[in-house]
Amino acid sequence: MHFDCFLKYTPKILNVDLPATNAHAKMVPPNREELLKNTDFTKITPKKAAVMMLFYPKNSQTHLALILRTSYNGVHSSQIAFPGGKVEEDDIDLQHTAIRETHEEIGIHPSIITVIRPFTEVYIPPSNFMVYPFLGYSSRELEFILQEDEVAGIVEFPLAEFMDDKNLVTTTMKTSYAGSIDVPGFQVNNHFIWGATAMMMSELKETLKLVM
Repeated sequence: MHFDCFLKYTPKILNVDLPATNAHAKMVPPNREELLKNTDFTKITPKKAAVMMLFYPKNSQTHLALILRTSYNGVHSSQIAFPGGKVEEDDIDLQHTAIRETHEEIGIHPSIITVIRPFTEVYIPPSNFMVYPFLGYSSRELEFILQEDEVAGIVEFPLAEFMDDKNLVTTTMKTSYAGSIDVPGFQVNNHFIWGATAMMMSELKETLKLVM
């Protein structure tokens, strides 16, 4: 989709009712739904993080930016995610966190990001994070500057491919809380995106379907 065409839909995105957990449910890994049902949020205090679902033009076509996290000793090692991270004490609010982390991780200056709206938060049981996604865009073509200790690469996903259901797949894998199970997700180039990021992407995709 041409980026100018995408921009025409942004006012509708602002006003539409989000599909929220109905969209998330399409990408919930097996066993995680049971974990979520059994989680008593009155007895735990999840850490907070915020991410940016950032659209931008590349060769005039609309793209979505994701990152490949570096390999480290943690549950999210080498996973595909949206740029973002945990809330810091100096952050004004969650939107500020998403913008700041996007700047730090992939070098996109806050002045060229327009935030459209927040989306529905997602809880991640293995790391005890509540993640708050924000949808934004940049009208400029982007030059990425990676925070190399956290980001191994950029995964650019054309909107046309994002909206194509052929990219919805199920694969067998091991997770931090289960053995070999079939997990739903998005196939992007040679990358399989699952878990919380896929849940956010599902809500984003279902929302775009409502307005396009």
